[in-house]
Amino acid sequence: MDIEMNTPILEMKGITKEFPGVKALDNVTFQVAKGEIRFLVGENGAGKSTLMKVLSGVYPHGQYTGDILINGEVQKFGTIRDSERMGVAIIYQELALFPELTIYENIFMGHEISNASRVDWNETIKQANKMLKRVRLNVNPEAKIRSLGVGKQQLVEIAKTLSKDVKLLILDEPTAALNEDDVENLFVLLRELKAQGVTCIMISHKLKEVTELADSVTVLRDGQTICTLDAKKGEVTEDALIKNMVGREIEDIHPKRDHQRSEETVLEVKNLNAYDPKLNRDILKDMNFNLKKGEIIGFAGLMGSGRTELALSIFGNTPGYRLSGDILLHGEKKNFNHPKDAIDAGIAYVTEDRKGNGLVLDQTIKENTTLANLHDISNRYVIDENIEIKVANEYKDAMNTKAPSIMQKVVNLSGGNQQKVSLAKWLFVKPDVLILDEPTRGIDVGAKFEIYTIMNQLVEQGMSIIMLSSELSEVLGMSDRVYVVSQGKITGELPVEEATQENIMVLATQE
Repeated sequence: MDIEMNTPILEMKGITKEFPGVKALDNVTFQVAKGEIRFLVGENGAGKSTLMKVLSGVYPHGQYTGDILINGEVQKFGTIRDSERMGVAIIYQELALFPELTIYENIFMGHEISNASRVDWNETIKQANKMLKRVRLNVNPEAKIRSLGVGKQQLVEIAKTLSKDVKLLILDEPTAALNEDDVENLFVLLRELKAQGVTCIMISHKLKEVTELADSVTVLRDGQTICTLDAKKGEVTEDALIKNMVGREIEDIHPKRDHQRSEETVLEVKNLNAYDPKLNRDILKDMNFNLKKGEIIGFAGLMGSGRTELALSIFGNTPGYRLSGDILLHGEKKNFNHPKDAIDAGIAYVTEDRKGNGLVLDQTIKENTTLANLHDISNRYVIDENIEIKVANEYKDAMNTKAPSIMQKVVNLSGGNQQKVSLAKWLFVKPDVLILDEPTRGIDVGAKFEIYTIMNQLVEQGMSIIMLSSELSEVLGMSDRVYVVSQGKITGELPVEEATQENIMVLATQE
């Protein structure tokens, strides 16, 4: 099928969407050409996901004002099914797959291939194989989803959308949980789909990905269209994206600070080993490291290297690993059998999964902020709400959390503001050691700068930070020292002056 490139497949005109107390979209207008890869960028809360939910029918016609035109015709989607009939499909960051069902069942879920009112499973498997070949995924369609890694699950999700004859594919933070190989594989696939005439709109906070893949970029800020930049004209640069996203230039996203630190050792881990009885294997092997007062140490490594398992082993061992070795806090040997033990000793852990494990989404900012330290706001086991309100407001102000009030439910906040609430929750326990697991995953460049600034302020006040991150630029930009982890072992320790992306990757791939 011949595709007329540069012909608008999509136009969104004057889209305005309001929630109670918040105008999420304010007269947003833009258009996308057929066969184009368009990125949608902006700070958390800029309205990107809301706009795509309007486009895909999650927010039906009547709940917003403005017009959606596909191939020049006005659309009034009442449901997601309506948008799918017009060739629009959306893939969210949290994949919508059923882990206990097979790949072929997931691909054709909701639009089963029938024969005389019965599902034709043989034809379903045959067609699933075709879809898998199209996304270059060499797996058995009869395998269960839970047997696949995140990267392959994402390809199954794309195969699922292609089975619906998608013409406009929307991807919301598609690389947030992928390793570098999976990201590159996804990009190759998206370029192939582009060549076949499929139009893609991608939401991303990773500016390097944007500059590598985009044909054009639309920037949203505070629910409004700021500009659309054309890659062919050389307009898509990191500096231009940052300036338009945040309304100002940020010369260095990693704010500078003095790397001098105390020689006082706050935390020391000696010969830490962890055996996971569920996996029936060792996941940590002879881990040795130390943390000084007022220092940030970064842990780098590929996905599955053991960084999060290390953090969980220190913070109360909730997975129930069989541990051996020593954990010393201020020189005193500790055994943390529960997170409360670690919290009482002065250790806090900000999880990488803020939505699943870090926050209670249906509760307010106020309730989440004080959740880990109810003792300090209680009087004889009864919460003093006046104190709770005072504490929550203080942390909201200190974190610059953007919300109408502390009574706002966390589920309605952007990713960056959710992360600030998660951080506030653990700062309220007043820890000596703060473990940050992927502290800026899925948040925009402006919010990253704010989180990094807070981290610098904390270490200047004497706190010590362990940062686990898959973003090498973050590790290099924020750490005093870098430990590299590979297959459950520390393969190297580098002062930040000697750490480069190249020598970190060499250590991260050692066996």
